Amino acid sequence: MQLQAGISRVGPEDFSRVVDVWEASVRATHDFLTEADILFFKPLVQLGLPHVEHLLAMRDRDGLVVGFIGVVGHKIEMLFIDPAWRGQGVGRQLLTHAVEVLGATLLDVNEQNPQALGFYERMGFEVFARTERDGSGKPFPLLLMRLHGSDLPAGDSEA
Repeated sequence: MQLQAGISRVGPEDFSRVVDVWEASVRATHDFLTEADILFFKPLVQLGLPHVEHLLAMRDRDGLVVGFIGVVGHKIEMLFIDPAWRGQGVGRQLLTHAVEVLGATLLDVNEQNPQALGFYERMGFEVFARTERDGSGKPFPLLLMRLHGSDLPAGDSEA
């Protein structure tokens, strides 16, 4: 398996593949979700993609998205990697780009996803707050994280 060099923008022509990567990643890492939960969230992901300010991807040598990140303002809204590409540095490269180039300093992670929490902690993020429910009101606690040493941007509050 070989990656194309660099990070590229995700366009509408990539949305179907991005949703496929999202679903495969969620099934591999979010074992706390039921099939009904995945079916609930999938159309929300599809509908939300065109509204993500910075939607970027890493691709395989054939140009297929193997991992993507979405950033709005200073917040990483999504980071998902095709399970076949986990451990290959895709997430690290995307997150590093979001922090260094886009100025991202905030993110949320499901409390029930310890692998992701550990990854973000290794990448320099720290928990500063917790919610009992996710943004959809479902009982999936979120850990709100910020880049170590960063302040919260104006308008954000510690939940």
